[in-house]
Amino acid sequence: MQRIRKNKTIGPVIFWLCLFVFLLLLPTGFEGALSYQNADRVRALVLSTDESDIVDTGLVRSGEQRCRVRILSGKFRDEECAAVNRLNGSLAQDKLFAPGDKAYVVVSYADGQITAVYMTDHFRLDKEAILVGAFLLLLLLFAGATGVRAILSFADTVLLLWKVLIPGLLKGWNPIYVSLVIVLVLTCLVLSLIYGLDRRCLAAVSGATLAILVTALLGYFFTDLFQIHGAVMESGESLLYAGYQHLNLTKIFVASIFLGSSGAVMDLAVDICSAVYEVVEKKPDIRAKEAILSGFAVGRAACGSTTTTLLLAYSGSFVALLMVFMAQGTPVALMLNYKYVAAEIVHTIVGSFGLVTVAPLTAVTSGILLTNTRMKKSERK
Repeated sequence: MQRIRKNKTIGPVIFWLCLFVFLLLLPTGFEGALSYQNADRVRALVLSTDESDIVDTGLVRSGEQRCRVRILSGKFRDEECAAVNRLNGSLAQDKLFAPGDKAYVVVSYADGQITAVYMTDHFRLDKEAILVGAFLLLLLLFAGATGVRAILSFADTVLLLWKVLIPGLLKGWNPIYVSLVIVLVLTCLVLSLIYGLDRRCLAAVSGATLAILVTALLGYFFTDLFQIHGAVMESGESLLYAGYQHLNLTKIFVASIFLGSSGAVMDLAVDICSAVYEVVEKKPDIRAKEAILSGFAVGRAACGSTTTTLLLAYSGSFVALLMVFMAQGTPVALMLNYKYVAAEIVHTIVGSFGLVTVAPLTAVTSGILLTNTRMKKSERK
């Protein structure tokens, strides 16, 4: 049985590997952004700092921190130079450096000579690499070959979003259509890595696809009904001012709704499909209606915890905002009526619609496909 399963997943694994190589080499078309021409982004070691030009006004700091740094990489490696850290009075964006810190800096140059060095932020890439490496190691130790497939799926998903979805949106492609295509392709590929190319994959993909389409339709309808503009997304308005006035931010917001819930939809589809499959395996002569009802029973138990998970995932980033509302004594009715709060309600509730509908839809597709004796016989041959 294990050998059969490996044979079924080897095709999708090879395809994902080829896709990974292709996406890795695929240019985004935005590599030559004007903001970073004639400049190097490199690591630097902070040797000393000067805070004499910083002005403190309560919690807000403004002015400039002057640093002496040694460049650790790039064409100017080992050179020492002065660098500027500009403070804009924002606790969220400003940072202060101390001697011994490693920083990420932008080195501007002309004719082979450094013209200016700007402190960007503390250097964190090495620590991020350690965190990701520890997670991947744990995944491999616990899940073995399945962990390898999960890592491959994760890597290709990141590359598809970064190399295809984001450039496509910036180029003005229809956000809803291109996001739907990306999500449906990911659904097919991810579930094929789990099940291989068999009836379970078809059943889970069918249920998840239908639920994602339901989420997309509801997201479009309620976004229009609530009169929500896509500029409520963080940094959305900045795109318009950066020269991308052609972007339809509202459609991008709709796409983000079903894009954000698609992972949980796939997860629940796998749970329901696997449960129905186990029932059919234990009772091969079960009728489709009985298998569907078994899927409904599992789905009812899973929906409660999954929708709560989605709610916590979306609302976790808004704890500070909720604290501000409470500290100011904002009435609940007024709070819920704010555009950005209403946008998050749409995001959460419509995403939860997808989770609730995927359970019965996958139960139906699994019950029909997994109890079809003619398909079983043809598959054995």
